[in-house]
Amino acid sequence: MRAVRITAFGAPPEVVDLPDPTPPAGGVVVRVEATGLCASDRFAWAGHDGDVTLPHVPGHELVGRVVATGTGGTRFRAGDRVTAPFVCGCGVCPDCRAGRAQVCPHQQQPGFTHDGSFAELVALHHADHNLVPVPDDADAAGAALLGCRVATAHRALVGRGGLVAGERVLVLGAGGVGLAAVLIAAALGAESVVADPSPAARARAVELGAVAAVDTAHGPDAVREAIGDGGARLAVEAAGRADALDLGVRSLRRQGTLVQVGLLAREPVVPVPLMIAHELTVTGSHGMAAADYPELMALVADGRLDPGRLVTRRAGLEALAEALAAAPEPGGILVGLP
Repeated sequence: MRAVRITAFGAPPEVVDLPDPTPPAGGVVVRVEATGLCASDRFAWAGHDGDVTLPHVPGHELVGRVVATGTGGTRFRAGDRVTAPFVCGCGVCPDCRAGRAQVCPHQQQPGFTHDGSFAELVALHHADHNLVPVPDDADAAGAALLGCRVATAHRALVGRGGLVAGERVLVLGAGGVGLAAVLIAAALGAESVVADPSPAARARAVELGAVAAVDTAHGPDAVREAIGDGGARLAVEAAGRADALDLGVRSLRRQGTLVQVGLLAREPVVPVPLMIAHELTVTGSHGMAAADYPELMALVADGRLDPGRLVTRRAGLEALAEALAAAPEPGGILVGLP
């Protein structure tokens, strides 16, 4: 198979021919139709993820069809069209049995713990616990984004943040997860205000439905004014920047909640005295378990959510390799078509 391979952290990746993967016990091999380039792929390429060993095939956001199944059996068959959350749980630990596979201590992650989806084929573990069926008529590029950024945004807003219709949520960062949050908030009858330093990213957020987009340089007063009601009841930090986290906390109303999903290269400093005085909550969110996908897939099925609107470019493996080592385009989302 052809695949993008990293041989040194921070060095240009290459497109090479590799042996086809074999399905793990209880798992499958999927022929990749489309795979998204995510900020966490760049995080791993730069050497910031301790699970990655070299040489390595990145990529964790995918849609495709099953072509082989492993020993032990699975309910999935060759030809089934599927995606998978980027965190694949073991299916048997207490967390997985309780529906919390996204924090499984034995989790596998394509593109991190093993070779990923920037390839023609990818192996996925524990299929019955992790694969999510995808309708045959769903756009491949949009469906690929269900594996990470769209699911991550949905769980941050709904599962961790308790988003309710009619409220106005603050989204910090107009990258993949942030823009997905804009679409999901609108699909659920809420509004979003986006804060980002890039004019292009802010414009893209408004194009996708944000009611306001604030330059982060203008600070928390400008953000709170755009939100109203004394600040945000709910904020999602999707930029992975310490300054965005600080801005988000300072933009919350009293007893507000910030959900942290952006990956930071270093541990940040947070305004703890303010958190105490205003009884603020800062909580993490790590993807979404396959068990929680039905609500998200229902939004797609009834037309309220179209992940394909996020895609700005579709290209082959060579473009994925080049883009992995390049600075991200503000508001741009590349989906590879192996």
